[in-house]
Amino acid sequence: MSKPIHQRIFEDIEARIMDGRWQPGQRIPYEYELEEEYGCSRMTVNKALSALAGRGMIVRKRRAGSFVAQPQIDRTVMQIQDIGAAAELAGHDYSYEITSSRVDRLDADEAAQVGVADEAEVRRVTCLHFVDGEPHALEKRLIMLDAVPAARSETFATKSPGSWLLEQVPWSAAKHVIKAVPADAASARALQMQKGAPCLLLTRQTWQGGRMVTSVEITHPGDRYQFTGYFQPNDPTS
Repeated sequence: MSKPIHQRIFEDIEARIMDGRWQPGQRIPYEYELEEEYGCSRMTVNKALSALAGRGMIVRKRRAGSFVAQPQIDRTVMQIQDIGAAAELAGHDYSYEITSSRVDRLDADEAAQVGVADEAEVRRVTCLHFVDGEPHALEKRLIMLDAVPAARSETFATKSPGSWLLEQVPWSAAKHVIKAVPADAASARALQMQKGAPCLLLTRQTWQGGRMVTSVEITHPGDRYQFTGYFQPNDPTS
């Protein structure tokens, strides 16, 4: 099956940036030039460029065009990514399932662990993400209801919790930790893998103006996922 045109545009531009053909600060072709090159619509080109901008690989400037961004390893590796959007951009089928959801209050130990007040009221959601029908990630999320009151009644029927939060709540700071862990029994069952098999565990907390928005743990099977960033060494003459 041939790739969607927006995916081809994305991958072609990404490759030219990654291999150094297009350097930081260099203008990439205008949208109309890409339309002509790929024989597609402005909407298709815009979809690819928006995804590249979202990855921090290009900067779009009104009336001036798009330019290769200055590489920032922290931003490219540690950015807040949308699992579904990334999968669909790469040409894969994506779906998700909410396996549990309830409004709850944190006990003292859990509140201390995430750094909020005792008995803080939260929406506790577990979500299983699928790519091409295969379990891809297990998400366990706390949403702070004092910061996001709309989450109390949200069904997440059309958007996964992470996607919904990205659209609803601007965040001003984030903490991001990635480590290797063995799959525990519950994660192994959900992700259809052997207990003890290697996983990548992403732990993330985000804040808005000093108030925590969400705390989430996302477990990825080690053989089905990788975190990727792009960077270049600093110019020693600069």
